[in-house]
Amino acid sequence: MSWLRALRETARSGLTVERRRLAPVAAARGALGLALVVGFSLAFFGPAVAASSAFGAFQAAIATFQRSWRPRPTLALASGASLAASTFLGYLTGAHTLLFLALLVLWTFLSGLAWAVGPTAGIIASSNVAIMLVTVTLPTSVATAAGHAATIFAGGVVQAALVVLLPVRPWGAQRDALADALAAEADYARRLRHDPVASFDPVPLMTARSAAAAVTPRQARRRPAELHGPRRLAERIRPVLASLADPAVGAPAEGPQRDRVRELLAAAGEVLDAAAHAIRHGAPVRLPPAAVAALRTPDTGTILSDRSHRAALRLTALLGDVVETAEPRTETGRDPADPSAPRPTLLRLLPLVVARMRAEVRPGSAVLRHALRVSAVTAAGYLLGQVLPFGHGYWAPMTSVMVMRPDFSQTYSRSVARFGGTLVGVGLASAVVRTAHPGTYLSAGLAVLCAFGMYLLMRTGYAVSQVCVAAYVVFLLGMEGSGVTQTVRDRVLLTLLGGLLAMLSYAVYPAWETPRLRGRLADWLTASGRYAAAVAARYADPAGPGSPDVREALLSARAARVAWHDALARATHEPVRHRGLPHAAAEGAGRAIAEFGRAAMLLEAHLPEHGAPPLPAAAGLAEALGEATERGAKAVRERKAPAWDDLRATVAAWEAEVTDPLLRKAARLLLAALDDLSAALADA
Repeated sequence: MSWLRALRETARSGLTVERRRLAPVAAARGALGLALVVGFSLAFFGPAVAASSAFGAFQAAIATFQRSWRPRPTLALASGASLAASTFLGYLTGAHTLLFLALLVLWTFLSGLAWAVGPTAGIIASSNVAIMLVTVTLPTSVATAAGHAATIFAGGVVQAALVVLLPVRPWGAQRDALADALAAEADYARRLRHDPVASFDPVPLMTARSAAAAVTPRQARRRPAELHGPRRLAERIRPVLASLADPAVGAPAEGPQRDRVRELLAAAGEVLDAAAHAIRHGAPVRLPPAAVAALRTPDTGTILSDRSHRAALRLTALLGDVVETAEPRTETGRDPADPSAPRPTLLRLLPLVVARMRAEVRPGSAVLRHALRVSAVTAAGYLLGQVLPFGHGYWAPMTSVMVMRPDFSQTYSRSVARFGGTLVGVGLASAVVRTAHPGTYLSAGLAVLCAFGMYLLMRTGYAVSQVCVAAYVVFLLGMEGSGVTQTVRDRVLLTLLGGLLAMLSYAVYPAWETPRLRGRLADWLTASGRYAAAVAARYADPAGPGSPDVREALLSARAARVAWHDALARATHEPVRHRGLPHAAAEGAGRAIAEFGRAAMLLEAHLPEHGAPPLPAAAGLAEALGEATERGAKAVRERKAPAWDDLRATVAAWEAEVTDPLLRKAARLLLAALDDLSAALADA
């Protein structure tokens, strides 16, 4: 992709607004907390302290909007505490340019490494650096630095208290995650009616698993009972749906059996949708009578073959369990069948955070490149802001640290959106300040109004929210007269400088995904091979459908699949050559490995029960699958087309020894998918 096209695509993504993601009630709560903090500080301490406390409350509210399964009060407190520490150190060193520059570089480097923990930690850390650049310019002395830091932390405390006192959809994020997983299963069932080999995106199931596992011990005791079981049931339903629909192992492609399978799939979709709606809204499950009748039709056994009939019976039983567990109940607590351990508290999480950040300090790490890049750009922006005759030069480094992300697409889209939003926001706010001359309290009110707009729009187009952010800073600094003399031109030029530095840094010191695509593809192939081998091994040593080794292998394969698709999506927008893996080859290889995983899932859907007679030949197939995919992954990394001769011989011997048509067909599907992978990579 050319640089011009890459810029156009990334800019377009930053300007997209999604109305369905607006959260007006939560935005009003955040603005209320900000108004309480600013009003109290103005009344008792004056504009300077009010500006400091306002930034604390502003940032704490932003933290509560991040995509995290942590309790919202905990996020607000963590944000307030980290921002207080950052600004306290900034106050102490602000009068000494070199000392403050050293602190700025160190703090920015650590904020860049914080992306190793996750986007929530990265965003909070980056915001801390940006706000520190603004707050240390406020008139103060070293003696009052601790007082300003305390007021900043108090802003976080107020926002945390409001989350507790004025809850907005308690457990709403967890409910949405689980409901989205069930809705994805429902959509999958409907698509299987028309496309028996349709693919399934496991991201909703992975998100629901993260939401279920990422709870503190206190949350685990208070979690609604209906949030326990449906996720695991949904994961068990998926392979049953696939095996029921696939004509290779189930009903024929046409005829009475296929018509009956379509009725069952449609009914399953309606039942799953009803359960998703009930969980999302905490309401009783209302099942469509037609769907219930279709699932309970007594002539299913006479229409379907033996294996398809068993799959239909298992599907009906699992759907019944989903409906039962989705009903709201009064009891709470952990599900004994759910082995997910509660997530540690933030204090106990600190050693893990440090370990993750240290693990990224290695050659080739994209996070380390980002940390070096953002710290260098922020330092350069700060020095240029000091040298240029504009005053309040913090606009340049603040822009850089807020727009930079570990990948190219987000950095460039945010740079363009930040400049456009700042241009509009600063222009409007400065025009209001210069024409209306609002006093202290009116400026504070306008700042709170802009903050409400930012909270409302922050989950939509980045450019739109930046209009409110830029205006918020102007009004807040104008509350005490700071920055009023700076012109719109100066602020816009400094913002443009910060954005250009961020964009230039990625061109000079990039961290492209494109050269790493083969490695990501090889990782996915390896993980999928281990999953298929684990499933095959359970036929040689039956342990029942809930085998933990199969479960762990499946989760690893899902994670590798998501990593591949994320890398492919980022590489699509990068202005670099394919480095040996053209787009068509990448798409074909991805489809082949996805089909390989689907074939393994068909085998998983019919795992023998615990204590069933073992199938000795399955042990050889499992070993061959693991070894062949390991060798194939090595060939992919070395830019070669994998060969499957040894596995082909094993599959031929398997077909000669095994009489079950399902197992024979599934083995052929596995081999055919790997052949398609080799064909896709043959000319790459």
